[in-house]
Amino acid sequence: LTALGSFGGLSVMASNPAIFMPTFWVAFVAQIALFFVASRIANQEKNSTALPLLATYSLLTGYTLSGLLALALGTSGVGITGIGAAALACGVVFIAARQIGSNLSEEDGFALTKTIGIGIFAILLAVVGQFIFAILGGGIPQFLDIAISALGVLVFVGASVVDFFILPRTYNDEQYLSAALSMYLTYINLFVFILRLLIAINRD
Repeated sequence: LTALGSFGGLSVMASNPAIFMPTFWVAFVAQIALFFVASRIANQEKNSTALPLLATYSLLTGYTLSGLLALALGTSGVGITGIGAAALACGVVFIAARQIGSNLSEEDGFALTKTIGIGIFAILLAVVGQFIFAILGGGIPQFLDIAISALGVLVFVGASVVDFFILPRTYNDEQYLSAALSMYLTYINLFVFILRLLIAINRD
């Protein structure tokens, strides 16, 4: 569904680029609203109601990712191969994270959870600052872009390990959609930062 949403966004950019940004912002706002609504409903174990909301959320996520994918496709040295490599790397990380996270001790697991929480807050501040700086017309130095992207990759690799440690301790069997949403967010963010890193490294 995320891939389908991305394909839709890329199609709009190719066929009618003038409407992409307005629809992007509509999709972005709707995506945030759906996240909170679907997350709350899933936590209440109302899975039949939450599932179509999460499906729509996945489509919207793909649409909002299409701008980054277009940038990757237009960057020499990245392209479709880089996008595929980023997705494959996410899968490899999750396979390894399952083995590591499932076998962490309670002490190590909760310590890592706190560390990654701090890391996510730090990377969020960095990305927001980068976004504001870009809106004001400032260029981001390549080394800084690489550093932020590399930090994001490191943080979300750690978050994938934390997911496999913390989710079984947080949700019951009927809250499987909540657990899936948490892991989906980790996967998407890891994919985004790997792709950002590839773009930053290959930037002219």
